[in-house]
Amino acid sequence: MSSLDKKPTLKAVNAHKKQLTWGDVPAIYHLVSSSLSELDGILSHGFDSAFKQVLDRNNWNLSLLQGYKDNQGSIQVKTKPQIMLRHEFNDMGYELHCYPVINGEKVLTRLVNDKQCPFQHWAPEHMRMLFRINSLVAFSIFTFQSGDEADLALIKYAYFRVNELINILSESFDILAVEDYNIAEFYQEIDRRNGNVLSNDESPNTTAN
Repeated sequence: MSSLDKKPTLKAVNAHKKQLTWGDVPAIYHLVSSSLSELDGILSHGFDSAFKQVLDRNNWNLSLLQGYKDNQGSIQVKTKPQIMLRHEFNDMGYELHCYPVINGEKVLTRLVNDKQCPFQHWAPEHMRMLFRINSLVAFSIFTFQSGDEADLALIKYAYFRVNELINILSESFDILAVEDYNIAEFYQEIDRRNGNVLSNDESPNTTAN
């Protein structure tokens, strides 16, 4: 069976997985692949998402950001809103968290019409987690222990896709920091600890914020 391209599409990875398993694809692979399929359409899906909410300039604090509407009616800002991002690994999987920044410090609480907040309305319970890749932690451990080429390719795809979405955010935001392990570094840590990332006192970031 032919190997995958260096940066294959999700469709190609899934097809390769079916070839390798003769169509008997494990449930945990399906969970991760389905999440990535949703992630691929995060900006085009009809339903609302936290990722789309933070990019909605109608909720930006235009007074703070020196915002205005151009001749086409689009909102422009002279100062990009400041945020911090955090890679979060937990029982649910992988999540990308977002925090507004005020005076160099990330905001942990709800704020409404705060003059220093880059958003008019910030609700962390709805807006902090920009997206999730279900079961990625368990799948990464499974891949390290007994995965095949397609499993590893799926993790690489997740890494590249998340990077692309962070790059999209960087076009609109001043990202002051991206905290903790990214997906590639987390997998390398699994390798370094021989798969024992969840039973070690010094385990990678798996604590709630």
